[in-house]
Amino acid sequence: MSLTIGLYLSAGSATAGPRGCARIAALAEDLGYDSLWAPDHVVLPDPRVEPSPLDPHIPLLDPVVLLTFLAARTERILLATGCVVLPQRNPLVLAQQLAAVDVLSGGRLVFGAASGYLEPELRALGVPPAERGTRMEEYLRAIRSLWEDDRPAFHGRHVDFRDVNAYPRPVARPVPVVLGGNSRIAHRRAAALADGWYGWMLGLRATAEQVASVREHAAAAGRPLHISVTPARRLDPGIVQSYAGLGVDRLIVAAEAGLPLDELERFVERNAPDRLLT
Repeated sequence: MSLTIGLYLSAGSATAGPRGCARIAALAEDLGYDSLWAPDHVVLPDPRVEPSPLDPHIPLLDPVVLLTFLAARTERILLATGCVVLPQRNPLVLAQQLAAVDVLSGGRLVFGAASGYLEPELRALGVPPAERGTRMEEYLRAIRSLWEDDRPAFHGRHVDFRDVNAYPRPVARPVPVVLGGNSRIAHRRAAALADGWYGWMLGLRATAEQVASVREHAAAAGRPLHISVTPARRLDPGIVQSYAGLGVDRLIVAAEAGLPLDELERFVERNAPDRLLT
């Protein structure tokens, strides 16, 4: 089976300190997980309101800082943002930060990005929700120019630059880009601008619908897309086979937020690739 298993670094005190996140990362690498995925929310509504995914008092580390820390404590496992809310970030600053993660990890960065959905968070960071899609597309093109062009430049509504440069460039050429989102617009954007697509908390029926739409847009764009999904159910080898049969290339397992370290370790062990990929 060519499908691989990644680990989503769920928020909580177990992964918000040096001992816990280093322990989970090392365990995941030892058990053969292919990737670690760091979530992103800069601020959360307080008090919590729907559709906020977390209580605002649950600790959540910045993904770039977290992946930099983990780059020094792992050797092989891929390090992914899963997913950076791109419209909330300055693209030039983010490009430099992520390039540093890639360099310090020896080329192990996967750049996962999404347009965001929490209006209180977007507005607190100065992003009109109606602009998040256009900002995301412009920011991604700007970041790619900074990483890949000899003379980086971009001229858009939300970002405009020329006659500047930034080194070091990422080791990976190119850095894999994965875009999240379950709408047809998100699927079209991934097919046009990315190397992969990420679906969050999907059961088998929803995965089949999402993958069909992603494949349709990828075929129209003439580009293959790598499919990653966080499943919305407990896994066993048979369920994993079912996801693989739908065209999923990577399952990114996610524990419940806020688990203590010992329970999180058991979750990581229970979902280890050698147990699920049989």
